[in-house]
Amino acid sequence: MAGAFVATIGLGVGLGVWASTSGDGDGGNASAAGSGERGRAATGTASHSAAPAPTRTYPLSQAPRTIPAVRSHTPARGPGWKPAAGKRVVVGDARLADEGRLIAGELGLAYAGQASDERAGDLRLTLNAGQGAGPESYTMTVRGGRVTISGPSDAGVFYGTRTLKQEVHGGGTAPEGVVRDQPAKPKRGFMVDIARKYYTAGWIEDRVRELGDLKYNELGLHFSDDQGFRIASDTHPEIVSRQHLTKAQVKKIVQLAAARHITVVPEIDSPGHLGAVIAAHPDLQLRNAQGTATRGAIDISKDASAEIVDDLLDEYAGLFPGADWNLGGDEYQALVVSDPEASYPQLAAAARSAYGSGGTVADLTTGWLNDRAATVRAHHRTPRAWNDGFFRGTSVQPDKDIRVGYWTGKEIGARPPGEYLSAGCKVINYNDKYLYYVLGQPNDFFYPTGRLIYEQWTPRVLRGSTAVPARYDAQILGGSFAVWGDYPNAQTQDQVAAGIRMPLRATAQKLWDARPPTLTWTQFRALAGRLG
Repeated sequence: MAGAFVATIGLGVGLGVWASTSGDGDGGNASAAGSGERGRAATGTASHSAAPAPTRTYPLSQAPRTIPAVRSHTPARGPGWKPAAGKRVVVGDARLADEGRLIAGELGLAYAGQASDERAGDLRLTLNAGQGAGPESYTMTVRGGRVTISGPSDAGVFYGTRTLKQEVHGGGTAPEGVVRDQPAKPKRGFMVDIARKYYTAGWIEDRVRELGDLKYNELGLHFSDDQGFRIASDTHPEIVSRQHLTKAQVKKIVQLAAARHITVVPEIDSPGHLGAVIAAHPDLQLRNAQGTATRGAIDISKDASAEIVDDLLDEYAGLFPGADWNLGGDEYQALVVSDPEASYPQLAAAARSAYGSGGTVADLTTGWLNDRAATVRAHHRTPRAWNDGFFRGTSVQPDKDIRVGYWTGKEIGARPPGEYLSAGCKVINYNDKYLYYVLGQPNDFFYPTGRLIYEQWTPRVLRGSTAVPARYDAQILGGSFAVWGDYPNAQTQDQVAAGIRMPLRATAQKLWDARPPTLTWTQFRALAGRLG
């Protein structure tokens, strides 16, 4: 430890001050020596002429460098805190046992459970219901050689442990002072298309751990599409692809995610993108007036189509206990032709039967979305759907509680985000200009590096690069970075993991705090490299 001894005389008392030039507060040996000398003076063992024992002052601490960055840090003078063998993690509430055991294992500490005594070096986790700024907020106090992390919920306390873990990464020190932190947005997600490209359970589990450390709270699994159906099914085993996840594997993923306060949001897309289901049930394939099959589209005029999709929604509700469910609803090919009623007379007839002489194919499709929403709502799930599943000018309106996943403004009859927001919809941002990682880079997509997300994107930038008015901010629940498998062999799963590493970190930063970041992109990337 670099330092200088400075002697001052005041009121007849000599004061020794060690002025540290170390920003991390290391140097506990000198401090311990000072304490020992003071102890001997108190018992009269030191000579009368001995110099007074040295004490230490420290520079004001610096805010921790973490991803995402903390919202507020009140600096203080002190040595900070480092984990060490023999130090304890204690909890003030049994509900924090999982968080306590996890951080204890990660930092090599002893988990002591509930304990009221205080020891040097303790890390204490506590609940303070009703005192936090929000349900995912936390306060972390580093003082006197101890750390206390408190929050109104176990989720907030968990996020505090993620901050601490990053602070002490690689032998660093948690700086003295108080962190007060909370996310800007309640939905902070990552979605992966496991239908078109198979990913191993281990790969997904690794992403869960990564997401947890970055304070994400959603993992979306798009597991049904034209190219594959990737989770085992008891009700319809005939539709499952050869490469798939077992239910036991999915349960393990869901449990791992829950331990990190991540909800798994499943998606069985319909009435389009159902090619894997249709392959086993060709009688449900949508065909036009000439009898030509429409790729990936199920015939929603047939009762059996609704029955098989509802069977699957009911079956997987037990596998995915989280609150939200993505119903898809995008790119139904019956609606991309110039005259859907003429091209698909069976759909037009079903629409008129259901909704009267003015019923349209778009009405029928909206009714399909509402019916599937009712199916998941019966399991106490909140439905969401892609924005191009909401159609302009229909007599049948989408149910008000269906959240809009806004990803594109390129579809036929594209509606700007303001139309959804002004109608009172709650929206989740999947902006395909910034937040899409599309394998093979088709249709002018490119692999994002994260820089544009970090420097340009905010949750209010729903379409293109223009932000919606600030008055809509509360309706934008958050956002999600998404990996799509259009050309599944374009990258291996390990290449995908490497490619999304910085975009995930940039997205995490902007969902936690949408304000302009204090670090430059170069500094942010270097920080990510140091944190691993």
